[in-house]
Order: sequence, then structure tokens, then C-alpha cells
Amino acid sequence: MKIVILAGGGGTRLFPLSRACYPKQFLHVIEDKSLLAQTVERFLGLVRPEDIVVVTNEKYIFHVQAELKSINAQGAHVIVEPVGRNTAPAIALAQIYCKDKLKCNDDEVLFISPSDHLIKPIDAFQDLIRNAQDIAKDNIVTLGIKPTKPEIGYGYIEAEKNNNLAKKVISFKEKPDLATAKEYIASSNYYWNGGMFMFSMATMQAELTKHMPTIIDITQKGYQYTVDNFFYMPDISIDYAVAEKSQKMMMIPMENIYWNDIGSFDAIAEVLSDENNNAFIGDTLTDNCTNTMIIAEDRLIAGIDLNNLVIVDTPDVLLVAQKGQSQKVKDVVSKLKKADRKEARENVTMYRSWGKYTLLTEGKDYRVRKVEMNPGKSLMMQMHYHRSEHWTVISGTGKITINDKDSIFTENQSTYIPMGVKHKLSNPGKIPLVIIEVQSGKYINDDDIVVFK
Repeated sequence: MKIVILAGGGGTRLFPLSRACYPKQFLHVIEDKSLLAQTVERFLGLVRPEDIVVVTNEKYIFHVQAELKSINAQGAHVIVEPVGRNTAPAIALAQIYCKDKLKCNDDEVLFISPSDHLIKPIDAFQDLIRNAQDIAKDNIVTLGIKPTKPEIGYGYIEAEKNNNLAKKVISFKEKPDLATAKEYIASSNYYWNGGMFMFSMATMQAELTKHMPTIIDITQKGYQYTVDNFFYMPDISIDYAVAEKSQKMMMIPMENIYWNDIGSFDAIAEVLSDENNNAFIGDTLTDNCTNTMIIAEDRLIAGIDLNNLVIVDTPDVLLVAQKGQSQKVKDVVSKLKKADRKEARENVTMYRSWGKYTLLTEGKDYRVRKVEMNPGKSLMMQMHYHRSEHWTVISGTGKITINDKDSIFTENQSTYIPMGVKHKLSNPGKIPLVIIEVQSGKYINDDDIVVFK
């Protein structure tokens, strides 16, 4: 069996914690590990890291690699979608990778999992997957979650009423209105759709050939051809492409297993709330607050006599919402994107393959950033036409190359790079290099860069 984890999605419902550059699968808001790391760990013990395939996009690959390293799962395979094309093409890409690169045969069973859900206990979840393998050899198995309330934010699975481990799927339902959700709960044979699927490679190949041949036309020519022609894949989910059409759909309920898609701040509050329905994360000071969640990142947040609120404070955005309405956060993000606001795309801290940088302050003709470079990492040789840079080392040891001359500079030492001068920064040491970078010039946008290879 191979585990395929889909980790390429952006997500908008946990803004401002998540952004286009840093989606929720990398957040550490639940426990001290990211949701992606927790997802990978959920399958360790069931399979080896070498049996896990993570599908992501180019923007997130170094995030994925860092999370895998943090849990000693570097043996997992990471493949990159050249362009976002939804879950059906992503799954097809993973399947042809398993066939061509991992030499899996047609009987190999794949388990498809989102990268950003919370499921526990792990032992019960793993046992469920083991018990489902035989059923998945000739069917497409999806896991259904027994609803605990009439939720309007999830899709539903209608299944046959029986006491079997696997139940035949009758239909898939879109996110309902409240009245319809209440009807689903009353009928007792509707389950939340958690987006998890299990099937043999032969079964999925046959179902894609039948229902979505445009995908098969590409993947049948091999992994590299699929990568090179991924742009031509249809933008379609596995639900629409196969699940809603297939006659081989079976559902297994996740009995006595807790599931949460962490799809909103209300979902986070459900996991973390205390006996007063409060959830306080970070540096907070509260008095007489009930049914309130406060997430503080960089400063103290004090709350007095608060009720039914969600407060999320980041260095550049403060979100205040009524509890129960956090699904509307995605509407705020849509407005920010329409206005081309950088808050929708960027964080104050931006991660790169070599480390990260944090914006400290900016104004007319200047910008100040804290740059942290990991040991052994380096920038490309580059040049700026419209800005000069001044670097001061806070900790670690840096090597600066200006034109063809190398110099070492250490704590409390500085260097100046004039406009139009080729330069390169490296960290030859064993600890992170931390510098304060001051950019000065009439134009200091990030597109003022010429890279030399």
C-alpha cells in the first residue's frame, strides 16, 4: 500500500494565519507540529516513509521538505504539480509516479489523504485502513464521518442502510443549507465527506478511462510526459471526475474516531476550548471571557468581558469576528485579492528554500528586514538596479561575495552593497546566520533583481 497526501492547496478560511504563501497544512496552531507533519505521522507504523508520496506545488516544496525532516520522514517522496489542477489530476499524477518511479503493479492499493485534517486516535484510524484494504482492491472506498451536528460547511455522502463494514454509496451531496442538513442528520444514513479515498491502481485506471479519459490520455504516456503536459489536465476534483459517477463507490464509516478538517477558526476552537468554551493561544490576559478564542502571535492581547468572539492577531492583520461566522473569512480574502492587497498573498515572515525573512519596518525609499539563513545555504549571485543594501550580522557567520571577492563577516560586523553591484550571501557555518538588512532606494520592490547563474 502507498499513501498519497495532497498538500498543494492554498486555502483561505484561516486568514490571516494562513496566506497564499503559507497555507494551513503548514500551521502549528494545533499542537507543536504542523498539520502536514501530523498527517504524515498518522501513517507511520502503517507504512514506511518510503511508501508515502506527498503531492504539492513548487511554492511549497521546501515547506514540505522541512516538515518531513522535522519528523524524520525524509524518505517520503515529494512530487510537484507544475500547475494547480485540482484533486483528480493530482491523484492521477501520483498514480503514474507510483507506477513509473516506484514500480508499483496494478494491484497496489493507494490511500488518498488531505494534508490538513485532524484525526484521532491514530491506532483506531490505522486499524480501519488495514481492514479496508481487501474491499479497496475491487472498489473505490471512501471514509465517511458520522455527523455530530447539521453542518453546512461540509459535503455529505448518502449511503445504504446496513450493518456491513462497507456500505454502497447512493450519492454525494453538495454543501447543504441548514434545513437540508437537519434532514440529513434525521435520516441517519448521511455522512460527512472527509475527502479520503482508497483503491487499487487498476480500479482507478479503469474508472478514469471510463469517466475522465482526458486525464488518461496524458498519464498513459508516462510520468515525465504527464509532468510536461500537466497544463492540459482538466481542472476537476476527484469527486466530480469519478466518485459521483462510479458504480464502484463504497463507504466505510469512521466509527469512534474523531475527525476535524480544521477548516475554520470555529473548528480550531472546537479542538482547543476549555470548560468555558474559551481558547487562548499565545500571550493573552483575559478577565470574564466566555465562548471566545484569542490567537496572539507577537504581542500581548488583553480581553475583558468578551463573549462569542474570535480574535486573531498577526503582525500585519487583526481579525475580529463573531464566533460561528468564521466561514465568512474567505469572503474577506476574496475582497483583498480583488483589491490586489499583498496581505492576501504574503506574510510578514516569508519562507524560502534557504531560510526566511521578516519585514520589520518600511517607508518611503527604505525597507528593513531580518534575514535568517540556514547552515550551508546560499543566495544566487544577484544585482539590483534601484536599491543599495546594508547588512549587519546579529548572529552566526556569513560569507559575502561582491563581484569576484569573498569576505567573511561575523557578529556586529557590517557590509554595504551599492546599487548595480553583483553580490551573493552564503552561510558557511553550523548555526543559522541572522542579519539585519536595510534596503535604500527610489524603487525597492522585489522584482528589482537580476540573477546570475
